[in-house]
Amino acid sequence: MKKLALALAGTMVALSVAACGGTTATTTQGSAAGTTAKPAETTKAAETTKAPENTTAEAAKVELTWWVPPTFIQDKDAPAGTYEQQLVDAFTAENPNITIKVETIDFTTASEKITAAIEGGNAADILFDAPGRIIEYGKNGKLVPLGDMFTDEFVQDVGNDAMLSACMGNGEYYMYPLSASPFYMAINKDMWEASGAMEHVNLEGDRSWTTDDFEQAIIKLEAAGYNPGVLFCSGQGGDQGTRAFINNLYSSNTVNADRTAYAFDSENGIKALTKAQEWLDAGTLGNGVAYNGGGSIELFVAGTTSFETCWGTSAAGNNAATMEAAGVTPISLPFPSDDGKAELEYLVNGLCIFDNGDAAKADAAKLFIKWLADQTEAVTRTGAFPVMQSMGNLYPGDEEKALLSEFTKMYGPYYNTMDGFANMRAQWYGMLQKLHEGADPATIAKEAVTAANAGMNP
Repeated sequence: MKKLALALAGTMVALSVAACGGTTATTTQGSAAGTTAKPAETTKAAETTKAPENTTAEAAKVELTWWVPPTFIQDKDAPAGTYEQQLVDAFTAENPNITIKVETIDFTTASEKITAAIEGGNAADILFDAPGRIIEYGKNGKLVPLGDMFTDEFVQDVGNDAMLSACMGNGEYYMYPLSASPFYMAINKDMWEASGAMEHVNLEGDRSWTTDDFEQAIIKLEAAGYNPGVLFCSGQGGDQGTRAFINNLYSSNTVNADRTAYAFDSENGIKALTKAQEWLDAGTLGNGVAYNGGGSIELFVAGTTSFETCWGTSAAGNNAATMEAAGVTPISLPFPSDDGKAELEYLVNGLCIFDNGDAAKADAAKLFIKWLADQTEAVTRTGAFPVMQSMGNLYPGDEEKALLSEFTKMYGPYYNTMDGFANMRAQWYGMLQKLHEGADPATIAKEAVTAANAGMNP
């Protein structure tokens, strides 16, 4: 399956953190693009945004609740949710009959919160998240189908079948996409230079490098007394980082070629787990049983660890101020791979609507998410690339974004909407916990894959 996926069209051209973890630190930037545009500004005039034909939003007052994790980049010293409230205020000014309450949810506890709310009949009306969770909710009949929002014009503007398929489950659209960007890793520039590890890093072109390069680098870091990044596995938060890290080492994959089964127990997958265990024993890879992706990021941005495998545009943007205060200069890199051709996972930011049995609320929610997706600053505040080609290059002159546009050419198969994805994630981090305990890599990999595939058709 080692192949380069097509980049999203244009400079984008496709997706934090969510970001990877639960950190809510803010950035000094007015927006990810360095602009100071107001939330209501857009390349498509807000007044041209229309509700779906069947909307009843203008007939009566509607109150909505919007759940959003800390993905949008805030202004300096502003708490999570501040920019989202600005968006809501701008929307309400144009649509006074619709009131929206913003509730920030933490990545670490989001799954449990949402599941409990669904079961208790208290789900929010709108959720900002990624396909991994959203599509599963849709398949389980908890969401409002959004097929009427995917007009021919919008589909042509996105112009990418893989991106569109990430928004679907059982042949139905359940997520309306906003932005997209790759997941990758980051290193601490000063630590790598001081230890001599930087000589093993390629800083040219797309910065591709090899597993052997990485191994030689972490040996030098350990010898110089610098803490390695951790193989975090306390929970599922940010687990896409550990899967990409492990799978790239020897060109293994989480799923089989036709994406009908999980397959990280392949010969090369076991080889990669064995190598990771070797590094854990040698102290060149850090023990991560106490951390999820958010905790791992916190270690890196504070200058405690020398590299981070759960990195992305949202993590970089939301932690800019923290890194500046700690004297951390991050360098973005693709994951090391045996053949020097990384295969990256990527995030699609989007919104869905819970089916709470109220057609007026559903229509009002559609109006809001369509309006939000047309705001160019909303895209740049995610630190990601627009899914709509018509928005063009939102980061002119930004060298880091130009590099990340090269990373989009390394996208691998998108498997986050496969059946049993949530169960597979639990099996994955449970397997890594056992790896830390010294369990046989082949045994725990086969056990985890068996359980993951059994969960596809419960």
